Amino acid sequence: MATTSIAASSPHPRLFRCRRNPNSAFRTSSRGRLPPIRCSSAPSSPQPATGGEAEESERRRLSKQSSWEAKDADGDDYLYRLGKEADNMNIAVGARAGIVDGLFVGNFLGKDSDIVFDYRQKATRTFEYLQGDYYIAPLFFDKVACHIVKNFVAHQFNIKIPLILGIWGGKGQGKTFQTELIFRAMGVEPVIMSAGELESEKAGEPGRLIRDRYRTASQVIQNQGKLSCLMINDLDAGVGRFGNTQMTVNNQIVAGTLMNLADNPTRVSIGQKWRESDITNRVPVIVTGNDFSTLYAPLIRDGRMEKFYWQPDREDIINIVHGMYTKDGISFEEVSRIVDTFPNQALDFYGALRSRTYDQAILEWVDKIGGHEMLGEKLLKQKKGEKLPTFIPPKQTIEALIESGHSLVREQELIMNSKLSKEYMKNLED
Repeated sequence: MATTSIAASSPHPRLFRCRRNPNSAFRTSSRGRLPPIRCSSAPSSPQPATGGEAEESERRRLSKQSSWEAKDADGDDYLYRLGKEADNMNIAVGARAGIVDGLFVGNFLGKDSDIVFDYRQKATRTFEYLQGDYYIAPLFFDKVACHIVKNFVAHQFNIKIPLILGIWGGKGQGKTFQTELIFRAMGVEPVIMSAGELESEKAGEPGRLIRDRYRTASQVIQNQGKLSCLMINDLDAGVGRFGNTQMTVNNQIVAGTLMNLADNPTRVSIGQKWRESDITNRVPVIVTGNDFSTLYAPLIRDGRMEKFYWQPDREDIINIVHGMYTKDGISFEEVSRIVDTFPNQALDFYGALRSRTYDQAILEWVDKIGGHEMLGEKLLKQKKGEKLPTFIPPKQTIEALIESGHSLVREQELIMNSKLSKEYMKNLED
């Protein structure tokens, strides 16, 4: 978003421009400059007022030479027009260092008077926490990279390019994690939303939020010179139809907003009036989900959304799991044995194996700090200078991982076979 003020666009801005034809329409204005205000065809000299009217008018005028109170053909003065049509919409810019006198900024809490300004404005996501070498499935990488590239060079192709890439598949197959690894590898700084943000007690709020995040990603591209995109995780959980679930106004607005973005990716409004100069950079959109058949059918049609079904094969699973266990010293052959022992499991299952092996070590560590009765005092009410005993992670072995795997499988089967809800309601079925 441009931050150049209207007054700074020219050393001597012309505030008014008279025309001979008072009924002619405004000309299209250039960016950062007000359209000319039409002058009335009446003579420029003020009509003489009589009695108290002239006296009151003279008293209320700022200056005989001031044009701030001049009215346009619609009866609006210049200050009203300036505030309504200025391109500078950044309300925090006036409270920042270098904009106002240092006396009003101060050095006590930093150079900005709004101490959380930088944190609120950081809407994008970086992936510094993804340290180490992780495996990225080549097919997944090619699909995401191709979608991003096609949308950034869409103006060079004489073809219809879908704005949205829909990645869908089984639960826990690493769709989001693989996408984040690709963002890190390509240097993409995305704006990420979740399904929980697609509903609100206010009608229209989720749709406005999507447009706002889309424009934020566009500003990252324009102002920072970085690749960016809008990513929405678990789209079907937010706006999908399951059984007899109720369709809300916000569900309809979210689907309509995404359809509108796909049809008009460079003209995105967040509530203000349209301006000819208000052009948004095309931003690729990536959504994930488990079952896209629950979404509104016109949203997922081929012209708007390109679908990609992700089902990792055995080779992909072994390579991804080996990346998880590299720090534990588990060899590629041992990982292959684990995967073959528990086939047809989602990728998050193999991550849960590693977490389950920590349970016994954590219980032993609890005994070292005083037992279960002292947990509240030790964990939450530590005295200054007091340190907890060092936690030593357990050494991972293939036997411990396989044992944890069998424990997880038994719990899965128990949930599927017990169906306690039927047991609770058996009297109603008789």
